[in-house]
Amino acid sequence: MKSHLFSLAMAAVTSCGPFAFAADKNIVDTAVAAGSFKTLAAALSAADLVGALKGAGPFTVFAPTDAAFAKLPAGTVEGLLKPENKAKLAAILTYHVVSGKVMASDVVKVNGAVTLNGQRVDVKVDGKTVNIDGAKVVTTDIACSNGVIHVIDSVILPASDSIPAVADKAGKFKTLLAAVKAAGLVETLSGPGPYTVFAPTDEAFAKVPAATLADLLKPENKATLAGILTYHVVAGRVYSEAAVAAKSAKTVQGSSVVIKANDKGAFVNDAKILATDVDASNGVIHIIDSVIMPPAK
Repeated sequence: MKSHLFSLAMAAVTSCGPFAFAADKNIVDTAVAAGSFKTLAAALSAADLVGALKGAGPFTVFAPTDAAFAKLPAGTVEGLLKPENKAKLAAILTYHVVSGKVMASDVVKVNGAVTLNGQRVDVKVDGKTVNIDGAKVVTTDIACSNGVIHVIDSVILPASDSIPAVADKAGKFKTLLAAVKAAGLVETLSGPGPYTVFAPTDEAFAKVPAATLADLLKPENKATLAGILTYHVVAGRVYSEAAVAAKSAKTVQGSSVVIKANDKGAFVNDAKILATDVDASNGVIHIIDSVIMPPAK
């Protein structure tokens, strides 16, 4: 597979027409000269990112063509180019950029990559096809003076919902959301963050004795509940590989959790991690099968 992709990459470099001498130009000038990235160039200008992507870098850009932008619903691009949507546009564009020069032969070795947006794109290899968040990579390894471009056939979009909104849409965190509300933490977890949340499912909360849970949700126990919930939250956006490598993490509550992986799976304390790296606009969620309790002080 790696050999195939590398061959595809070499073919792309030697037969990509306008990109034939791309290595002499920076990423922005290369895209402009190609002629098929007019919308991308306009978007970079509107988001004030031209200067940054002409900088030293190096950067890896997953570049949507004009045809890719045309797939978006009618009026979407026009709306994003308006001055009042500059921040949203910048968030989308930086989601297409990874720090460093990542060639195709390296892309296929990973499951994902953290972008300049802060969120991570998923990389999936399926036979002869490489997808970045579902967008097909159609041309690879266009070398530029300050990085490399891989061309994709669709615009990829970062998560736009906050952590509570993502949890709400998932439909399996009703008890967690009720607890977050009772503890007065909705505004905090909807804020800029970023945060990493180890989120117990409704089934996880069902393991807690009903009387205990009912007691915790009472107004007079708000501080205790907040302490339990913040023990599930770590400051920053920590993806699964980094979390396991760190082996522990200090929580917002103040105490640390132990993170480990073995032949039975990955765990935070004694709670099994069921799913990882669910992106939100202000952080990332890892789903766990049990509520974890902070140590007594």
